[in-house]
Amino acid sequence: MVEGQQVSQRGVVEGAITLFPQKAANDATQTIGDVLVRDDVFVAPAKWLRLAGGMELRADSHERVDTPWAVDFWDRGAQRPRLSVRRLSATLSKGALTVDAGKQFIRWGKADIVNPTDRFAPRDFLDVVDAEFLAVTGVHATVQAGSHTFEAVWTPRLTPSRSPLLNQRWAVVPPEAQGIPIVEAEAQLPDRPQVGVRWGHVAAGFEYSISVFDGVNHLPDIRSTPLFGIPGSRIPTAIEVARVYPRIRTYGGDLAWPLRWFTVKAEAAYFTSPAAVTDEYGLYVVQLERQSGEWLFVGGYAGEVDTRRRSQATFAPDRGTSRSIVGRASYTIDTNRSLTFEGAVHQDGRGAYGKAEYSQARGQHWRATITAIGVGGRDDDFFGQYRRNSHVKVTARYSF
Repeated sequence: MVEGQQVSQRGVVEGAITLFPQKAANDATQTIGDVLVRDDVFVAPAKWLRLAGGMELRADSHERVDTPWAVDFWDRGAQRPRLSVRRLSATLSKGALTVDAGKQFIRWGKADIVNPTDRFAPRDFLDVVDAEFLAVTGVHATVQAGSHTFEAVWTPRLTPSRSPLLNQRWAVVPPEAQGIPIVEAEAQLPDRPQVGVRWGHVAAGFEYSISVFDGVNHLPDIRSTPLFGIPGSRIPTAIEVARVYPRIRTYGGDLAWPLRWFTVKAEAAYFTSPAAVTDEYGLYVVQLERQSGEWLFVGGYAGEVDTRRRSQATFAPDRGTSRSIVGRASYTIDTNRSLTFEGAVHQDGRGAYGKAEYSQARGQHWRATITAIGVGGRDDDFFGQYRRNSHVKVTARYSF
């Protein structure tokens, strides 16, 4: 990273190879290559003002990256953009008030692995179990008043999470639709604004917050319609699939309570449907966290309470991970090497997911990472449906 008094810059060039031992039912590709070039610049022209901008350039071997070279800003396409604005924001600070305006990353919640209250944090789920966060465009204001924090967020339009592409291995085709052509309709992306408010308080020995969100779910409902090419036929010649993003309202809260032997973290949110068009349910996470030497352990339970089912189908990894025992452990070997383990097992034993990652730096610029992910279970389980997608990923990164 190059830094001056008012300007700093950081960037990476990254190449990755992903190897799948098995072919998927709808995708015979077993080797995928990815290239990423990312550059972020930060400018502080005054004490009360900070500007941030970043660009990304992507390429891959499996058509997950869109081909046009036009600069993408809104991140609303089904594929990853070839060239995109990663972030572009201004931060204004005056006393207790901080305002971030523009394309930025906004995170809510205190839990790990699953965050029910994190409504302004869409993700790239083209690889379902290895998802990066996407920035949203809007205004995020924070007021710090002693032990109280007040936040308000407004975004003019939805930034959706990316769902698996229908012709690739992370899109699972139901057995009853095998052999029938599937046509993807244009996604129904609403342009209504979204708002959220959050109040946090640091009390004696613990901290907590409550939040309200009114907007659109960045994870879609899936609607399928059989198409009949022959009048009067009962056998469809194709199935049309559409991603629909329903309006939702959520009420949530989180808690962090440090104790002598471990820290208790809890987070929960209830999802309602003002237009009565999608599911209503609650998600919650209770976990324990402990630091022991160079080890950090996190373990707990993610649960779901369904109150009303309306959706034909959904793509919802947060709900898919619920009703699970979840855990993560990381070990810092030294300043250059680290190990991380992560996993989730459904309480009924129908599916499980596990991840092991080793990372090693060489000098100031180079880092190599090996990641192994195993997924298993039954066809009707969220994890189990991806059991042919266990893989190994090797990544080399040069930072500048």
